[in-house]
Amino acid sequence: MAQIIDMPKLSDTMTVGTLVKWLKKEGDSVKTGDMLAEVETDKATMELESFFDGTLLKQFVPAGSQVAIGAPLAAIGKPGEKVDVPAAPPTPPAAQATAAKPAAPVAPAATAAPVAAKPSSPAAAPAATPVAPSVASAKEGAPQPAGSRVRISPLARKLAEEKGIDYSRVAGSGPGGRIVRADILAAAKNPPAPAAAPAAAKSAVPKADAWPWRSVLDKGPVQAEATVPLSNMRSVIARRLVESKTTIPHFYLEIDVDAAPLSTLRNNLNAGLAKDGVRLSLNDFILKACAAALRAVPAVNSSWDAAGIKAHGDAHVSFAVAIDDGLITPVIKDTDKKSVMQISAEAKDLGKRAKEKKLAPAEYTGGTFCVSNLGMMGIARFSAIINPPNSAILAVGTTQQLPVVKDGAIVIGERMALTLSCDHRVVDGALGAKFLNAIRDHLENPSLLLL
Repeated sequence: MAQIIDMPKLSDTMTVGTLVKWLKKEGDSVKTGDMLAEVETDKATMELESFFDGTLLKQFVPAGSQVAIGAPLAAIGKPGEKVDVPAAPPTPPAAQATAAKPAAPVAPAATAAPVAAKPSSPAAAPAATPVAPSVASAKEGAPQPAGSRVRISPLARKLAEEKGIDYSRVAGSGPGGRIVRADILAAAKNPPAPAAAPAAAKSAVPKADAWPWRSVLDKGPVQAEATVPLSNMRSVIARRLVESKTTIPHFYLEIDVDAAPLSTLRNNLNAGLAKDGVRLSLNDFILKACAAALRAVPAVNSSWDAAGIKAHGDAHVSFAVAIDDGLITPVIKDTDKKSVMQISAEAKDLGKRAKEKKLAPAEYTGGTFCVSNLGMMGIARFSAIINPPNSAILAVGTTQQLPVVKDGAIVIGERMALTLSCDHRVVDGALGAKFLNAIRDHLENPSLLLL
């Protein structure tokens, strides 16, 4: 009997996944450990691994489709074995996006293990969110009709943008008229004729489904309204932020830190480490200081749970990383047990792979506290939204030179604003103040962070 491979739940917030690319074709032999497809979740691009030997008998969804958790993706069995087409199609993405809460995960019919997508894969980090195919299929070999959604593979879209090709004028040779890589390469040799511009048009309006919403605006001001479909990541971010702000009673505490001792220590260390190509950031010290404060004030290292307040035994500090169309929070596990050098190396590696959407689920889940730093972007102070299930998040502003009073005289000092957002169900004002002061004590006496 054929084994049905379903869309697995590859992250704790995932409700749908985008099947970016099939790595095996129908009729291909499949062995245990082979990668079947690349799947984009709300946080990363993963590869789907097979735990079965046999033949890939049937692919139920084309590349570029958004598929609900538990929906069938493919069937593996013996050559020539009959496969029944699944009775129910995948749940439309729109239905998932409008749900008040994420749908309960459906147990997959077959075991499939996610692993980080290989960096060498050209489609591992799509330049834009693939658009789910429409019901009406385009005529093969003909350019996409004006005003219709352009069906194009992520790799072909990226290649077209690199070569400056208007892929809405390219005839697709893939299934259902889908534009594939070969079509773009052919168009590069024989460019399609440009579409006639309307006489009164001021400028072309970017196609709503061609880029993520930020990239649409990066193309310049639009001359008409454009609706950009939500990516998996943006949908989950929107839902979780609304959930956080409407269900968690936030309150905020702010404190100023004398950043001069930390700046001096950091500059001295970087001067000595320059020959080794190592450079420590202020954020490396802040992550370490937060971990030390979690040990000094362990009540903050807790989460609200329906059954009560859950105290965490380990201090896993995450940090916000801005990526295309959103952000992600990689986690440095056991932060308090690592040196600033170790934290720096791990943070750089996690941050780089986060931007490439190459993090494994274990690398962005399980954090017990979070740091959001906009100081490097010149933001003096701000308030961050708590990342559930954490009970607090620290917002870090830039270091400023300001007049301060020292020994009765006004002098120029270095000040950095820290704002702690607290879940009042877990953290009260006095507890939050104690924790924030513990962070300040470590930052103003940074030699403690090197012990």
